Amino acid sequence: MTQRTVYVNGDYVAERDAKVSVFDRGFLLADGVYEVSSVLDGKLIDFSGHMQRLKRSAGELEMALPWSDETLLEIHRELIRRNALEEGMVYLQLTRGSAGDRDFAYPDASTPPTLVLFTQAKALVDSRSGSEGIRVATQPDWRWTRRDIKTVQLLYPAMAKMAAKAVGADDAWLVENGMVTEGASNNAWILTHDGVLVTRELSHAILPGITRAVVLEIAAALSLDVEARAFSVAEAQSARECFVTSASSFVTPVIAIDEVMIGDGRPGDVSRRLRSAYIEESRRRAI
Repeated sequence: MTQRTVYVNGDYVAERDAKVSVFDRGFLLADGVYEVSSVLDGKLIDFSGHMQRLKRSAGELEMALPWSDETLLEIHRELIRRNALEEGMVYLQLTRGSAGDRDFAYPDASTPPTLVLFTQAKALVDSRSGSEGIRVATQPDWRWTRRDIKTVQLLYPAMAKMAAKAVGADDAWLVENGMVTEGASNNAWILTHDGVLVTRELSHAILPGITRAVVLEIAAALSLDVEARAFSVAEAQSARECFVTSASSFVTPVIAIDEVMIGDGRPGDVSRRLRSAYIEESRRRAI
């Protein structure tokens, strides 16, 4: 099996040699944040948006980020080159680093953070889920209340996804107080029978999706009406269309929620139109 090249704290190394300290706070305390930038045709999509969100996440946690966007772009591009990545993702993981013994208190501000990046090949454009849609199962949203920070605390989303798979679904939608917050790793949308796109408003309750923001721009360009508000599971099940957005899935139709078919149980015209427009726009903007 071909070994990928991984970036670890300034060095490009074979993945078998990629190591961080057992005392790293990301490992011990999930004291870290991450971003994932998609790659099409060997180029990065929505890179500036992902870096802006990375800086926001780090800032909210008072975590050092001593690299410029230009330096991080250079690292991303070098990994893409070294791994001959044409389509897939580049994951960036930033932790507060290691300062010796385990301690809840933050280490001294001079402690070097840990920075790791790796690539992952994946078919993004011609994917089964993109063409056929996915089925989701609802799960209670038991995450912490600062979901707007993209942290490495992903245990509950993993649990929710596994619970969804256990009942034959592809993914989970998380529900709090009867309202859908977001998917386990994506933003959730519906299209009403009046032709209005609805997605939850930004707050501490959801992650400010970079793909979500671009799709909002595309929707405006296509003269689609949009409402930023919460919606219930029942409203979603009776909607004309449903879909999710994320960096690794673009715009993906949802064809069933808790075994209730959405519309005729096939990807809708608006979802497919938005997916096609997003891919076209992403290729145009890629760097």
